[in-house]
Amino acid sequence: MCGRYYVDDETAREIEKLIRQMGEKKRQESLRAVGRMAAGDIYPGKDAPVLSWTDGSIGLGWQHWGFPGYEGKKLIFNARCESALDRPLFRDSIRRSRIVIPAAWFYEWNPRREKNTFCRNDAPILFMAGFSRRYEDGEHFVILTTAANISMEPVHDRMPLILERKEIAEWMLDDAKTEKILHKTPCLLERKTDYEQLSLF
Repeated sequence: MCGRYYVDDETAREIEKLIRQMGEKKRQESLRAVGRMAAGDIYPGKDAPVLSWTDGSIGLGWQHWGFPGYEGKKLIFNARCESALDRPLFRDSIRRSRIVIPAAWFYEWNPRREKNTFCRNDAPILFMAGFSRRYEDGEHFVILTTAANISMEPVHDRMPLILERKEIAEWMLDDAKTEKILHKTPCLLERKTDYEQLSLF
């Protein structure tokens, strides 16, 4: 699962580069949104920067992390790749409103409640796959999770669906590739912990 992640100044710089390359139509609006980014943890229930494709261009905007739960239940902030297309709550959103969530790294806790930080050692930021849905108070999003790869398995059996940079436009635009991307195995990640030395995979 993914219940907390981090954005920093490097995240903002990389998103600005991406927007300048791909976001002609909404560039100024998106760059203003980048300017709102401040370093810190992002957790369910908080507004966060997300990338989406609207009006023929990639753009950055702010959405609320988590779909409202039924009858006062907790926020729904993750969706399983294996079942998202079949669940009524998610089905239309994943077909029509796919987004990308940028992060410097994300956190996961092992069964002993020890915090682990996961990032890429070959790129400055992560791109996590997700989708959004409009509610009365605005756009809300969830992050897709998939089975853990070998770099994640020692800590948890689930992990965010990590996209490669070249897959960003495909994920948001190419309906024919949605299922293929949902079944991909994410890249290997670097794990850092407070209680043991750095682990590389």
